Amino acid sequence: MSGAWAGGSTSRWRKTRAVVLARDLYRCRIALPGVWKNAKGQTRKCLGRADCVHHLDGKAKGDNPARMIAACTPCNLKTGDPTKAADPPGRSMTRW
Repeated sequence: MSGAWAGGSTSRWRKTRAVVLARDLYRCRIALPGVWKNAKGQTRKCLGRADCVHHLDGKAKGDNPARMIAACTPCNLKTGDPTKAADPPGRSMTRW
């Protein structure tokens, strides 16, 4: 587990998560179209039914339910943390 979750989730987080999931009727609001492969090469697609909560502004901004949406795990993982910059595209190296 990461340092933030070393002790497990808190009752406050579980309540916030339940409020967001219920508000969004347990539907994935990210709903990415199509099929994609994850980092392990496994095929993934939106499940439609939300089982987690996505922070629109990143976790560092806090747990404000107004800035969170319900999401399925594949869509949440594909979307990632909005505060982290994506890796730049690779360049082929012809010599060292």
